[in-house]
Amino acid sequence: MAPQSWLPIPAKSPFSLANIPFGIITTPEAPEDPHPAVAIGDHALDLYVFDKNDGFSTLGCIQPHRSVFAQPTLNAFAALPSQIRHYVRTYLQSIFTHTLGSKATLKDNLELQKAALFPLKDVKTHMPMQIGDYTDFYAGSNHAENVSVMFNNSMPPNYTHLPVGYHGRASSVVVSGTPIRRPWGQYLSDPAAEPKVPTFAPCRLFDYELEMGAFVCRENKFGEPIPIADGQAESHIFGVVLMNDWSARDIQGWEMLPLGPFNSKNLGTTISPWIVTIEALEPFLTEGLRNYSQVQRYLDQGKEKNVYDIRLEVDITPKESGKTKTVSNSNAKHLLWSFPQMMAHHTITGCPMRVGDLIGSGTISGDRPGSEGCLLEQSKGGKVAVKLENGEERKFLEDGDTVTFRGVAGDEDGALVGFGECVGTVQPALKF
Repeated sequence: MAPQSWLPIPAKSPFSLANIPFGIITTPEAPEDPHPAVAIGDHALDLYVFDKNDGFSTLGCIQPHRSVFAQPTLNAFAALPSQIRHYVRTYLQSIFTHTLGSKATLKDNLELQKAALFPLKDVKTHMPMQIGDYTDFYAGSNHAENVSVMFNNSMPPNYTHLPVGYHGRASSVVVSGTPIRRPWGQYLSDPAAEPKVPTFAPCRLFDYELEMGAFVCRENKFGEPIPIADGQAESHIFGVVLMNDWSARDIQGWEMLPLGPFNSKNLGTTISPWIVTIEALEPFLTEGLRNYSQVQRYLDQGKEKNVYDIRLEVDITPKESGKTKTVSNSNAKHLLWSFPQMMAHHTITGCPMRVGDLIGSGTISGDRPGSEGCLLEQSKGGKVAVKLENGEERKFLEDGDTVTFRGVAGDEDGALVGFGECVGTVQPALKF
């Protein structure tokens, strides 16, 4: 049975006591001063204000590190030893339970509640981490296979032997709620026409990609790979967010000859604001997609349950009708490679990772209709319209469309572990 809290927490809340995700907020009292916070039910606890009022006074291990709660990002907190982060999280869980013992700091202190505990609707969320680098992988093999069939290509022979990835643009990763502008770029208006002369115009085939992202919390020295054995690669991961890797499909089709994605991907990547820790997700570890190839020793994680059973959902809400339609239901377990395997491969050359670096999973598609992780798949490359509410249809996104991702693990009321929402609205292209 899920533990009970003195703070009313809706049974279906993704921010249960079992979760305690971390983020960065500003409050009505300090709108220009972002602080670390945790989400709990329909509220956020400002950790800076909580700490200033001696909320952590009985947690000895955090005393030399209290400055982490005064930072505008979570980088300093994430870089703390994992045992200290564990004690902080379990301490925060304890102050919200009925069985508090001597830790009745918040329950019995109405003045502190008023100063540090805010309804989520009243706070503004910000980028949780300062991102130095961003790498996006291609670990969803259902997506890779669907796209290969669509374009009459075969799966690349390296796909089951290594996690395929490309370096994205860290500066265009934005927090949920940030509008995404339709990009301009080069593409072939008629791919069958000869000679191949591109058009320069606003993207016509604008798409979302349903992904998860993982944040790095430990560095490795230049020239020294991160081993996967004994959970070492996993220990470099702080937590996970929902991620929308917005994609300009027509621009992508023209520029990916011969190299990888560039302008078709650097236009914007949206992440959810609350980072769900690896510790909170551990109970939901499960087996991913079966890899029938023998992986190299440096990628052998030594366990079958290495991805997460997280139910994922995609909604589209057109501006004109305002009627929301759930267009896809997938699951984070539909991955061929885990985040620790991606980390091990990323660093096998000695590539140094830094605290705050972001790793994307690639598009997560299921194996049945209605579980596709992007419109490119669902519309069969623009050949089949996706039905929305009110008789509307989409092959690709239109201006004013709002795309919302949700993700939640667990099925016990009062013990759900979720991410909240990852939201972005398509804005019209600039006029040149």
